[in-house]
Amino acid sequence: MANLAWKSFKGIPLVFTLIWIVAFSAALYLMDKSVIAFLGILSSIVVVYYTNTTKSVKMAIGAIVLLLIIPLVAGENRYYMEVASQVGIYVAMALGLNIVVGFAGLLDLGYVAFFAAGAYAYAIFSTSQANEFIAGNLFPLSGEWFWPFLIVGLIVAAVFGILLGLPVLRVKGDYLAIVTLGFGEIIRIVFNNLDKPINITNGPQGITPIPSPELFGIQMGTPFYFYFIVLFVIAFIVLANIRFEHSRLGRAWIAVREDELAAQSMGISLLNTKLAAFALGASFAGVVGVIFAAKQTFIDPTSFTLMESIGILVMVILGGSGSIPGVVLGAAFVTILQVQLLKEFSNFLHGLQNAGIISLPNQLDPSKFQRLIFGIMLILVALYRPNGLIPAKRKKNDLDAIKKSEFGKEKLGILGRLSQLTSGKQS
Repeated sequence: MANLAWKSFKGIPLVFTLIWIVAFSAALYLMDKSVIAFLGILSSIVVVYYTNTTKSVKMAIGAIVLLLIIPLVAGENRYYMEVASQVGIYVAMALGLNIVVGFAGLLDLGYVAFFAAGAYAYAIFSTSQANEFIAGNLFPLSGEWFWPFLIVGLIVAAVFGILLGLPVLRVKGDYLAIVTLGFGEIIRIVFNNLDKPINITNGPQGITPIPSPELFGIQMGTPFYFYFIVLFVIAFIVLANIRFEHSRLGRAWIAVREDELAAQSMGISLLNTKLAAFALGASFAGVVGVIFAAKQTFIDPTSFTLMESIGILVMVILGGSGSIPGVVLGAAFVTILQVQLLKEFSNFLHGLQNAGIISLPNQLDPSKFQRLIFGIMLILVALYRPNGLIPAKRKKNDLDAIKKSEFGKEKLGILGRLSQLTSGKQS
């Protein structure tokens, strides 16, 4: 019954969407500390996605919400912009992993290693840390170098992806997951111990102070500026995802994901196709790593643990593997759950406890049950939405129209050659 009701759903009326946006925008403007109003503004993107209107109208409304409404009504609240930029960072990360897991079907549990590669690439050379192994006292670099290092982080992470892919992509399934998990842990341990004999990463003490971005003399170190930087990167990654998904390479990824043997028999190079997926997915993580390092102004190996990789994988699976809007929704939902909802719920319970209304043991603090909640969410999604919150849409071709077209009137490929040979022998 639920599936039938969902299939009969025609979309949210445009008037309701506009009322939703205006109402929560006004609520957040008048009550700048209202968490519900802020969450209502963020959820308006989902409401826009399901609105019954044209794609161009949806994009216009979504752009207005992201570029105008959120900065105007929440821009002066540093905490809300911090949450929004944090959501954007994980959305970008999940979109990068979606290429590897969603499109190519390769289970990667070491994705955070590429994130770390981009972060350390910027952190080392933008601070005096690089003077430890490069003579000439040329460092630190100014914040204006942040923009070129977005490209540098992309290239460094892509190289890491290729180096990982060359030896391990001949294995598949569970073995690939184990090997990538090991790769992620090796990278973290290497960064943790690369302070001797030559001090490159400063080991467990981390690197600080990492300069914030600078453009035309303007310091862009506040969450307000990072929000727009992350939005620009997300727009680029979404566009790249869409272009790759419908390209020849994207179709090769999907063929490998569905059946490697069939894909190989059709002439698809498994090694090259998988390497491309790893390199492209890793490159996006490297770009986000540069932004993360500049935003935090401090990084150390504890920022790049296995739980980060698992968390990003949960975002992809929860939202819908291979679905771009699903991955965006999954990443936003999980990040808001971690950063705000669990924290706010914990503060609410502590307030009740301080007022003497309830007695809550410290062991039952909701913020400590993050992994349990992740597990429950995955079980519920597996039972009721096995393809994710927003499943990937598969392109459907009209076979009857293809048969009636000019391509359907003649035999192509091997059949065409066989018919030519047969006709030649008969003549």
